[in-house]
Amino acid sequence: MSKSDSLMIKDKKLKIAVASGKGGTGKTFISTNFFTSLYLSGHSVTIVDCDAEEPNVVEFVKGTQIDRVDVSQKVPFISQDNCVFCGKCFEYCNYNAIMFLPESKFVKVLDDLCHNCGACVEGCFYNAISESDWHLGTVVRYLVNNSSGVIEACSDVGIYSPVPVIKRALENIYNGTIVIIDSPPGISCPFITAVNKADYVILVTEPTPFGLNDLKLAAETLKKMSKPFGVVVNKSGLGNEDVYKWIEENNVNLLMEIPFDREIAKVYSEGRMLSDFNEKYRREFLALYDRIKEDMEKYD
Repeated sequence: MSKSDSLMIKDKKLKIAVASGKGGTGKTFISTNFFTSLYLSGHSVTIVDCDAEEPNVVEFVKGTQIDRVDVSQKVPFISQDNCVFCGKCFEYCNYNAIMFLPESKFVKVLDDLCHNCGACVEGCFYNAISESDWHLGTVVRYLVNNSSGVIEACSDVGIYSPVPVIKRALENIYNGTIVIIDSPPGISCPFITAVNKADYVILVTEPTPFGLNDLKLAAETLKKMSKPFGVVVNKSGLGNEDVYKWIEENNVNLLMEIPFDREIAKVYSEGRMLSDFNEKYRREFLALYDRIKEDMEKYD
């Protein structure tokens, strides 16, 4: 990396995703305390809660709601009166979202499987298909202070995929701020959608066999996406040393450790922020941002 590239990284307002290969590792604990430490230190920062099926950032970071946007998509409806049961819509659908029983003269769109690609509408020559709005969820924005805020993605119960809601949330990022993306757990489509917007990914894990297994899966996924990443070990001292061995063997940057501590768990369970009143951890989370910028200098 050239000197000019290095300077650009130091000055750039980074988008940092906080992710994990499994739930329960402390991903939201890290992201909310990271956000709080940055904005209390005078940085302009936005945290985007992309865990749309179970958003909980606003339980810890309080702000004033400034707007709320409904997210919907067009869903086709097939009129039995106009349909000639040619089966073209069924043939055009790549998502198996149309049930077609030609002998019974029955055709129906399965809303939960529909991806709103429009292929069935284009394939119908008899004007038998119309479209209507299907509500998927909401995106809500909050201001914490004049230059920092929260964006919450929340999908409706029963929605097959939160991806459209996550995408809409990421489109509403405040310009000119550091961005922290609290990603969905796992490595499926919601995870991919969230981390795809990031310049760097923090993988949060715990020193247990399950933690290591899911860390490996998440790391392999990010490597295929060419996303730079480092690791934060939460609940340090709880399990064994295998996670640390893997980090060292794979030349991954260990960004931070959070000890397995009863007082930390108590603060978190009460909905309080450790970095609000603990100066030591506030400095640690501020140092985390500097470590990320230094780690990014290794990448072209």
